[in-house]
Amino acid sequence: MTEPTGAPQVAEFEIEPIEEEARRWLDALEAETGPLALFDTHTHFGRHDPDMFRQEPEQLLATMANAGARAITFPMHEPDGYGAANDEARAIEAGADGRIVHFCRVNPHDGAPAEAERCLDLGAHGIKLHPRAEQFAMSEPAVEDLTRLAQERGVPILIHAGRGIPALGRDTLELARRYPGARFILAHAAVSDLAWLWRLLPEHPNLFVDSSWWNPADFVALFSLVPPGQILWASDNPYGQPLHAAAFQLRYALLVGLDGDQIRTIAGGQIERILAGEEPLDLGPAPGPPGAQDPGMERVVSHLMTAMGRAMADGDPSESVALGRLAVDLEGPEAESGRAILRLLDLADRHAGPPPPGRGFPRAAQFVMSALAVARTPGIALPPESDD
Repeated sequence: MTEPTGAPQVAEFEIEPIEEEARRWLDALEAETGPLALFDTHTHFGRHDPDMFRQEPEQLLATMANAGARAITFPMHEPDGYGAANDEARAIEAGADGRIVHFCRVNPHDGAPAEAERCLDLGAHGIKLHPRAEQFAMSEPAVEDLTRLAQERGVPILIHAGRGIPALGRDTLELARRYPGARFILAHAAVSDLAWLWRLLPEHPNLFVDSSWWNPADFVALFSLVPPGQILWASDNPYGQPLHAAAFQLRYALLVGLDGDQIRTIAGGQIERILAGEEPLDLGPAPGPPGAQDPGMERVVSHLMTAMGRAMADGDPSESVALGRLAVDLEGPEAESGRAILRLLDLADRHAGPPPPGRGFPRAAQFVMSALAVARTPGIALPPESDD
């Protein structure tokens, strides 16, 4: 048996500037929802992921402490295997004073059932699978073995459900049907299959979707079409930041008409029940789509979406950001939201520059993403106007 060693301590790490701004927005959101006990369903640590993102355990702990959030964590991609990383995950939990719980990450091509059983015996609270990174399908026999194990142990399986994963939703749906005692969490707003999956989710109460994503159209679809009891808030830290994810994702829940109790459950209450092995709460049906988008704000959304696309392709978003600025109507019905958008774009200018070490995304783009969220949810949970 491998004992956890080197349990991390919360150290002084620079908190991302977006988190300082997001706290104002989260305060405004909580003024409408009531206090949120944040429990982040999806965070990472690691040093070897080929995508060049890096996060030390101490940095994860400092980020979550700053956010006042609890979190589930698991290793980033480890091309040489997950045994040591899973032991490190256990050490993180041991040194986190209850703030962090860990899932083990396994590769179905490399002894996954045995490694998962070892980790669960040692206290892991769930299993993380990444079909894209490890190049496997959810129909493979090892995945069914893991599902059977998860059902026996009463732990959830969290699955990367982003782009480029054929048949993930269909195969996971079939596993959920055959193993009703297993609980599956499709990450990243289930964008791989959300186009059709939302219709079937009410029939599969053991299937959940986490919100670790960024695109406004996907968020509107997620919060309006998926039953709220099957949505779990998540940041994808370090790819996303927890205060920012809470403040700007949960705006869409207010946009579609969810109430404070429903939003508080999405923000942390439901994942806490799942981890405790309790029956998830039924929060009622999906609310359906919101009303029509303000045409002026639709223009802002369009230009800032183009800017984000260029930023993600390592291009120059400045022309599209400038067009987004010009689209803001400061004399129209959404003038207050317009001023908030311009402030966020000013902050983007202030934080221009290359990504910080261990990150693959410029800080300025985080503020553009925030402005985009406000443009798609005008009038929702606006903080007091600031002179800075």
